[in-house]
Order: sequence, then C-alpha cells, then structure tokens
Amino acid sequence: MSISSKLLDNAVASFASLPGIGKKTALRLVLHLINKEKNDIKNQFIEPLDRLIDDIKFCTQCYNLSDHDLCGICTNPHRNQGLICVVESIRDVLAIEETGHFNGVYHVLGGVISPLEGIGSDDLNIEGLMSRLENDVEECIMAISPTIEGETTIFYLSKKLNEKGVKVSQLARGISFGGELEYADGLTLGKSLLGRIPYNVQKY
Repeated sequence: MSISSKLLDNAVASFASLPGIGKKTALRLVLHLINKEKNDIKNQFIEPLDRLIDDIKFCTQCYNLSDHDLCGICTNPHRNQGLICVVESIRDVLAIEETGHFNGVYHVLGGVISPLEGIGSDDLNIEGLMSRLENDVEECIMAISPTIEGETTIFYLSKKLNEKGVKVSQLARGISFGGELEYADGLTLGKSLLGRIPYNVQKY
C-alpha cells in the first residue's frame, strides 16, 4: 500500500498494530479521524486513552482491571464472595460476565502453566488466590480454557485447593477441548457455568 504522507503512514501503522486490524481497515479509521473536528478527536480518543494509560489499575484482590484498588465486582455486596471463578485472563472475565449466569467473584491468573514457554506456577497469580481462602471460600470454579496447558494448570491448582478443603469444580464440557474460552458463545459458556461438575484430582 503506497501512502504519500509519512504522517498518515505512521498513523495507519499504529492502528494496524492492534489485534484484528489490517492495513485497509486501519487506513479507513485514520481517514475517518482526519475528517473529524480536532476537539472531537481529543475528547473521544486522546483524553480517554491518556486517562486509561495513567489511571487504570489491577484489582489488588482478583487482578481484574479496575479504576480503584479493588474492582467493582470484588466490592459488590450482592456478589457471592465465597464462590471464586478462576480464569486465565481478563478477557475471560468479560466473556463470563456477558453471559449473566455468574454471581460470584473472580480470580485472574494472568496465564496458564506452560513449561515449553517457560511459564511456571510462580509466574501466575496463584499465591494471591491461596491467600483469599482465609475468607470463607466454599468453591473455586476452574473456568480455564481446556487445552493441555489449561488442564495442567487446573490439576496443579486443584491439588493445592483440595489440601485446603476447598471444593473444586470445572466447566461442563460444552467447551470443546483445545478451544479458547473467550471465543465460546455466551449461551454455551453460561450453560457450562451452570452445569459445572466436581473436579476429581484423582482421575489424573
């Protein structure tokens, strides 16, 4: 793609670096912005992004994104604090919240155990999860993508949670093995949550 302006080319390259945005889509977005008023661009894009970069936090309890030290889910008195849904990423929190079928709280691991990629248990937010067990946690749902790495992570966590006497369950197999949780449709994900089954660490 030949672009006569270096400024335009740089802007297109920036947009094209985003996931799912190709060069043509990036060009359309940039051309659209060029035709907007400068103040509109600042108010709708530049200022919100500046605030996002400067002020966004990770919840100190569940590691979800938050405007404050504790996120709105963790501080919501109507959520079941004794039911923790353990997920791999923040995208999975958003996917599950979209279903409207879960009224507990979350814990974001920040990844899964993957020896091939050099990711061990110490690289994940596991200690934070274990420290939360002191607050009368009754059940942990392993809502982790059913991949080899995901199953390894579930197995590791389940052993540690069983030692603490915490009930461990996993999503019903509406989620196909090898699939990514965030790409499951809302109905399937919601049904998997409602139909969760006990996790038997002995079967492995």
